[in-house]
Amino acid sequence: MELIADMLMIAGAAGVAVYCQILAGRLKKLSTLESGMGGAIAVLSAQVDDLTRVLEKARGAASGSAASLEALTARAETSAAKLELMLATLHDLPEPRPEPEPEGADRKPRFVRRRISRDDLEAAE
Repeated sequence: MELIADMLMIAGAAGVAVYCQILAGRLKKLSTLESGMGGAIAVLSAQVDDLTRVLEKARGAASGSAASLEALTARAETSAAKLELMLATLHDLPEPRPEPEPEGADRKPRFVRRRISRDDLEAAE
């Protein structure tokens, strides 16, 4: 009986040894940098680094554009305030008086044609 138990123990130990060898080979293949999972992780890590650098450049460009846009907006608001002031001062000026026409002067009728701009036209729905 002890002999059968010993043989079963030896067979079990041999089976476990073969299983461990198979797992070791798979783990070696998985961890190789060139072709296995390690290679995929290395490639993904490099791509993350590249994307981080590109994101930082884009963030810097966006902040520069935002600062430029803020400066232009402030400049436009200042110009708009000046224009409003100029228009307000124009309302204070007196109306120009029309010059009297000489009497008896032959006047030809004058026709003025005005083109309608596209902005004044309504679009058909």
